[in-house]
Amino acid sequence: MKTRVEKLVWAILLIFVMSACSSTQSLQEYFVDNADNPNFLSVDLPVSLLNMEKANLTEDQREALGSLKKLNILAFKITEDNLVEFQKEKANITAILKNGKFTELMKMNTKYGKASVRYLGDDDAIDEVIIYGDSDDKGFMLVRVLGKNMSPAKLVQFMKAVEKSDYKGEGLGRIEEFIKG
Repeated sequence: MKTRVEKLVWAILLIFVMSACSSTQSLQEYFVDNADNPNFLSVDLPVSLLNMEKANLTEDQREALGSLKKLNILAFKITEDNLVEFQKEKANITAILKNGKFTELMKMNTKYGKASVRYLGDDDAIDEVIIYGDSDDKGFMLVRVLGKNMSPAKLVQFMKAVEKSDYKGEGLGRIEEFIKG
């Protein structure tokens, strides 16, 4: 009888511990779960697409470029048929971004809507930068900039390097078509 009671107590304890764990979806899981959803456009872009090899870069800019791996883009376009899903998905992203793992760098108001930039990692070794923007009449876009040991200074160097590159927006055509379409 005692072993049954002990097993029951352990089972209840295990259920309690498992339910106490955070059920908040990770950003990566969110990207994967919605990649095939017809309301979303999902695009992965390698940093090599930026044509940086030909640019006249400083050593710091080359180092910044070396710390970047790829961009994951997930966009949701509002239509008359998906307004309810838009609100639900917007709330899901807000919950993921506010779960305490991400550090906010800045918030912006643009002519396209509201945007924020956050990062995951340490101040001097950022592994992921998140750019999220939404508009109540267009939809939202979520961009994950993935890298290894990125730093804010390196990100500034990277932006300067992009300005020097021959990048003309190649690979972003699908996103533009999706948003306009």
